[in-house]
Amino acid sequence: MNVYLLLLVTFATAREYLNPNRIPQWKTNNPNYGPDFGQPEQVHLSLGETPTDMVITWLTFDDPGKTLVNYGPATDRKPTLVVEGKCVEFLDKQGEVKRRYIHRVTLSNLVPGTTYIYRVGSEHGWSPLYRFTALSPRADGGYEIAVFGDLGNQNARSLGKLQQLAQDGDIDMVFHVGDFAYNMDTDNGRVGDEFFRQIEPIAAYVPYMTAVGNHEAAANFSHYANRFSMPKTDDNMLYSFDLGHAHFIFFSTEFYFSTEYGWKQIQNQWNFLIDDLTKAIANRGNVPWILTFGHRPMYCSDFDGDDCTKYESIIRTGLPKTHAYGLEKLFYEFGVDIEIWAHEHSYERMWPVYNRTVYNGTASPYLNPLAPVHIVSGSAGCREKTDMFVSDPGPWSAKRSSDYGFGILRVHNATHVHFRQVAAHNTTSQGNPHSAVLLSR
Repeated sequence: MNVYLLLLVTFATAREYLNPNRIPQWKTNNPNYGPDFGQPEQVHLSLGETPTDMVITWLTFDDPGKTLVNYGPATDRKPTLVVEGKCVEFLDKQGEVKRRYIHRVTLSNLVPGTTYIYRVGSEHGWSPLYRFTALSPRADGGYEIAVFGDLGNQNARSLGKLQQLAQDGDIDMVFHVGDFAYNMDTDNGRVGDEFFRQIEPIAAYVPYMTAVGNHEAAANFSHYANRFSMPKTDDNMLYSFDLGHAHFIFFSTEFYFSTEYGWKQIQNQWNFLIDDLTKAIANRGNVPWILTFGHRPMYCSDFDGDDCTKYESIIRTGLPKTHAYGLEKLFYEFGVDIEIWAHEHSYERMWPVYNRTVYNGTASPYLNPLAPVHIVSGSAGCREKTDMFVSDPGPWSAKRSSDYGFGILRVHNATHVHFRQVAAHNTTSQGNPHSAVLLSR
């Protein structure tokens, strides 16, 4: 897995980690003294900088002085290896000015396919014993990835099924394409705390990868930037990696709408995407598929007046009047295969489309498609419920559903990619897909 580093400044500055030799405020010569709230919680995994790295992130409400992970092969009776990591003090300056301590540890040189057990914390509190399996392709090829957006604390209809899939080993990772908790900053971040507790039965078992959404915008996206740990980025806005036969790119659609923080971030992202896609094209002989993940879609047929319902959406055609930084032409010219979005609380799959025109001319629509395939999967479940559709969608719309659910993505090999949308209300954990598509070349 190769990860390309964004060297340009976007919203956030580099993380300022606490001195590992610091003396916490509570510490005295009396060994009976300790932090009031040293218990770790909100444990979640993410991919590191190489295929054999795993980053473990968690939170405490006081500084325990140490950031530790005990881990080892699951074949051992208990974890005996110890790794010390880093800690950041996250000061939420809204309302109560609440402090949280975000802990990060990277486990390196993991053996692919090996299951590990681990716990996080310090002498002032330890998590339960969790497990994960170091990434390795499945026997029939590729990785099983749950893909969705717009999952909140309330009405989180897909949560139970996702928890079951993660703990049963039926998914290898999660791609959450924006809008978390509704909202992470609400009630001085307590809604965010509850969200991370709710996803812990997923994210403590499989990597939980993210893209930013509009519901993360408060306080300069500070909760999103501080709480997650994406590879080679300190603000989690923009990154990419190779895994198996696919190159995955995560980017921010919010730069186009949060211009109160300036315009430079749009140019920075544009430069990154050009550089990243240029490298991906050069490496296409080894990694043939290119997939992008951003929150607000270019196309949709929802009845809500969002950007994607407009003839010239900002994400698709660029900034008003100038049409600068439009992403559709960029992704088309670089041969992006699949573009996955959320934001609309629905599921919609498109025919291969460019410039609002369906591209035909192959034996079947998804065999060697001549334009990118767009998929919107934003119905994981939140307090805003699902969206209604217009009665007469554009010709590019192939399949629509307002059922709660999430996608399952599998890049099988160099020639086949499969995506299925699973309804949250199906009675079995795997569910019966109410929409599936196989791209092939």
